[in-house]
Amino acid sequence: MNNVNSVFYAEAYHPIQAGSIDGTDTLPHDNAVYRALLCSNAGLYDPFGDPKVIGDPYCTLFVGRLSHLTTEDTLRQAMSRYGRVKNLRLVRHIVTGASRGYGFVEFETEREMHRAYKDAHHTIIDDSEIIVDYNRQQLMPGWIPRRLGGGLGGKKESGQLRFGGRERPFRAPLRQIPWDDLKRLGIPPPPEGRYMSRFQIPSPPRRKGSSVDYEDSHKQKKRSVSVHQLEKSVSPDRSIGGEKSVYREEYHYKHHKRGRHSHRHETKFSGLDTSSEERSYMDKEERSSKHSRNSRRRDRWNPNRDDSYSD
Repeated sequence: MNNVNSVFYAEAYHPIQAGSIDGTDTLPHDNAVYRALLCSNAGLYDPFGDPKVIGDPYCTLFVGRLSHLTTEDTLRQAMSRYGRVKNLRLVRHIVTGASRGYGFVEFETEREMHRAYKDAHHTIIDDSEIIVDYNRQQLMPGWIPRRLGGGLGGKKESGQLRFGGRERPFRAPLRQIPWDDLKRLGIPPPPEGRYMSRFQIPSPPRRKGSSVDYEDSHKQKKRSVSVHQLEKSVSPDRSIGGEKSVYREEYHYKHHKRGRHSHRHETKFSGLDTSSEERSYMDKEERSSKHSRNSRRRDRWNPNRDDSYSD
């Protein structure tokens, strides 16, 4: 993959790295980054100390860039298209009660949250294009919120862009990476050789042993088995040649069900669509085989037949 179009995403939050476009800066470039670094080093922010934060973080979705006219009912109705909403909190100003333009939506299951994470991004609610992300406050190590100089994203007008998130990922570095300085500051280095495309959707953190992991692995295994069976069904037969080898093999599996292992091949070729010429060819082969079996059955010696002892 070309490094010009390659990106990567932050798995842990570091204030200096979040302020860098390629994740390799070693010095804070504005006062807000310096303030976030002081809060991080002094441990002044506790992501689990907010009493308003409730619910399962693995089932909670962050929704940003909401219109200030959007209400809880409008947001609930919009998010209900992706799953069952269990809890919803629209963040409001503590004095005026006006909406701050973002909120948190908790779904009933982790699977529904992942569906909204993939499909609700950049959708329109009340004429405003929203962004969605997972609950980084509780799931991202080292997280510092925007009000303390951290956060992710931002607009160019503010002059305080933060990189590494879903909206503004890190770009693959084009300059030499200062490995020693990054290690000294505790900044995660860029994942060389494992960059992603800008159009790929980063996967949010998942609970260990969750049903989403099991379902994804089961679907991937089922898909690989079906592809393997399809490739095997359309592979050419050298002994017969041509396209009719597929239908000869179908004939073989169709009549093999008379044996004790018939259940393995009974539906192997049920999805093939054959033309009239090919079906007539298969019917002719079937009649010929049936005639030969009947002939061998009549030639067997049977003492109950009337002409068994005749000369």
